[in-house]
Amino acid sequence: MGFPSQSEIKRALKKLEKAEGTLAPPANPTPLEKFRHDIQQKFVGYKLTKRISQRDMAERLGVDEGKVSKILHNRISEFSTDRLIHLYEKLDPKLKLKVG
Repeated sequence: MGFPSQSEIKRALKKLEKAEGTLAPPANPTPLEKFRHDIQQKFVGYKLTKRISQRDMAERLGVDEGKVSKILHNRISEFSTDRLIHLYEKLDPKLKLKVG
């Protein structure tokens, strides 16, 4: 068994571009990107701490389960920072954010 051909490698890379999963934060995030990632991690921490399902979290937030999945997997480009904060406040009304 040898190495795959260039065409096989290109085909595999094309499939991986469409793969769904958790996105890592950028290598050198801006302060805003870091702040947004920190908010996103609060959702993950809440889900793990409360041991709830995505469906339960979606019900608490008043959004569909697909939106919760995007947040939990750091696919937050479609969410404004204000929306992320507003959604998380539904889970933790005593939320305090620190910038800087």
